[in-house]
Amino acid sequence: MSGYIPTPDLPHPAHIERESALGKKFGKEVVNYFGSSPLNRVSFLREDHDFIAGAFAHPSTKFIAYKNLSPLIDSPTKIHYLSYDDIKTIQPDNPFKRTEKELLESFNSSIAIPQLVFLGLDETNKDGYTYKNYTGAPHFAIDVTPKKTFEKEAEALSQKWLDSGLMFVEGMRAMNFPADIAAEYAQGRHYLDWNARNTYCGTCGHPTLSVNAGAKRVCPPIDQAETPAERTPCNTRTTLSNLTFPRTDPTIIVAVLSHDSKRLLLGRQKRWPPYWFSTLAGFIEPAESVEDAVRREVWEESGVVLSRVLIHSTQPWPYPANLMIGAIAQVASPEDEVIKLDNDPELETAKWFELDEIKEALENGTSSLGEAAPSGYKEGNLRLPPRTAIANQLITAVVEGGFLEGVTPLATASKM
Repeated sequence: MSGYIPTPDLPHPAHIERESALGKKFGKEVVNYFGSSPLNRVSFLREDHDFIAGAFAHPSTKFIAYKNLSPLIDSPTKIHYLSYDDIKTIQPDNPFKRTEKELLESFNSSIAIPQLVFLGLDETNKDGYTYKNYTGAPHFAIDVTPKKTFEKEAEALSQKWLDSGLMFVEGMRAMNFPADIAAEYAQGRHYLDWNARNTYCGTCGHPTLSVNAGAKRVCPPIDQAETPAERTPCNTRTTLSNLTFPRTDPTIIVAVLSHDSKRLLLGRQKRWPPYWFSTLAGFIEPAESVEDAVRREVWEESGVVLSRVLIHSTQPWPYPANLMIGAIAQVASPEDEVIKLDNDPELETAKWFELDEIKEALENGTSSLGEAAPSGYKEGNLRLPPRTAIANQLITAVVEGGFLEGVTPLATASKM
């Protein structure tokens, strides 16, 4: 796991081969790491048990194994795909052969099986699984974390993989896969984490059942592990809005320009490496627009008052389940630029940086939090997040261009 690992390339926009008037006017979409998955999720087929059962059993099917949310890998840049033969000791039967109705009627909370999530079809594989009008290699995520009814089998399987030279990499270190694989990994981690956090009904407290190929959880009316087996009534079973579906927590992150467009506001937390700064971020609250959340978070964390807010791009972030909504905003006057850290104590400090200093840091000072500064970095200079983080994309947009051409001096000069 040691040694230099190059930063992966970013994904290509989904519309890159399909030009439109909007594309010509506003340019290509900015796509962030963990986004733009190459798989067709065919989400409308998740509840079709004929489809899912056939997908699980097809020879072209691939599985990504996770243990405590850490993926099985060949190397820091290569995820390891498994076949059904590789996992059948812990999943000997096809779990999708029975309908949801049959699963609910036979539910037994004392019997644990590995959590499976259908990720989608790899339609580049023309020899893959064909169902109706759809063809591709099915991809699944599987949680091999040992549970009470398959603990020995899971431990033995994990040890077999480790003995063969494979490894499980900690989630926050899984930032070096190629962009398409990273998007698939993020999807699997997000769904498995959500399933693990929602094993009990939020209304009645009883164990829940995973259905729709890992994309929904329900509260069964019967549990064969209980006496009597029939449960008391629960609102979750009668109200559609109370069914449990995967959640995504929207979070804003923003690059803030000074009133004269010559400086950028960045902040740092005490736990970060020396000289390492990033853009400001925070959760969107209920009944709050994205723009209002941007203004509130920036004021709460730094005391700076914002004027106009523009949405730039978004990034799914599977730690654990965020959608980072990237924005660029600007201050209207020098009075609004005054930094005050006496509201929210989250930041150790916040500073305005000249764009030339930002540009230097983008060229020589980017790294992940847990990594050393790159070669070429001079001690004491500004450090910034890597390009796999949306913060880097926002900062780059301010310095190098995009729709900010004509706004900032460096962006205008670059004409990118």
